[in-house]
Amino acid sequence: MIFGRPPFFHEPLDLNSTFIASDEPLYCPEDSYKTFIISREPLMIYIEGFLKGNESSHLVDVSEPLYKPSTISHGQETTIDTSIRHSEVALLERDEVVRCIEHRARAFQGWRGEMGIEKLRTQRYGVGGHYGMHFDWSGGKRGVDRISTFMVYVDVSSDIVGGGTEFPRIVGPKGGRWKEFLDTTEGLDPRSGKNVTVEGVTFKPIKGNAIFWENVDKDGRGYEETWHAGLPVERGSKVGLNIWSYGRTIR
Repeated sequence: MIFGRPPFFHEPLDLNSTFIASDEPLYCPEDSYKTFIISREPLMIYIEGFLKGNESSHLVDVSEPLYKPSTISHGQETTIDTSIRHSEVALLERDEVVRCIEHRARAFQGWRGEMGIEKLRTQRYGVGGHYGMHFDWSGGKRGVDRISTFMVYVDVSSDIVGGGTEFPRIVGPKGGRWKEFLDTTEGLDPRSGKNVTVEGVTFKPIKGNAIFWENVDKDGRGYEETWHAGLPVERGSKVGLNIWSYGRTIR
């Protein structure tokens, strides 16, 4: 009689043409970013200098002719609803610069097996541009999902007001150098009638920097703490880059 946990068998994860493995040989410049831990559960890391200056400029240029209105999905139905999501999206061709960014995103996560990078896409937000509160994970029953996200700030106008990325359920750091990266939000305390600092974190849009977070835990459950929004741009504009890693949710 054999005791212990029985072996777990599953079919190989089928990553179709929508997903990129990005294992092919490729010469890319050496990475020089800095990392700062925001949260350990769920894992959330702030990355200073994720994109190099020439990469940001390249993404802005190649995105320009590709932009289309952003959509939202309800089951199998896809619609445009600017009350929820107001931006333009560009699905990027896989040139050498884009492939190096894919490679960097996979390497950052330790070349995890059975994980693909969704084709990269940029999002452009002008005045009034926003994306309401949402999760990146779907909680589907197939055992696969968006297991992690990079939100990268590709370009930010010098006059920008608003446009931060808000995580109201994340308990983040305060003070010190974090003031460079985080906005403090104030709200009215119904008990005292005074303005108080609202819990959660809001990341300022800073060109070249990024936020990385894991969407699901080791048991495949989506993290409720990753509820987030792209706040309205009040002045100026910004371009973001979404990097979603897709794979098995149970490790």
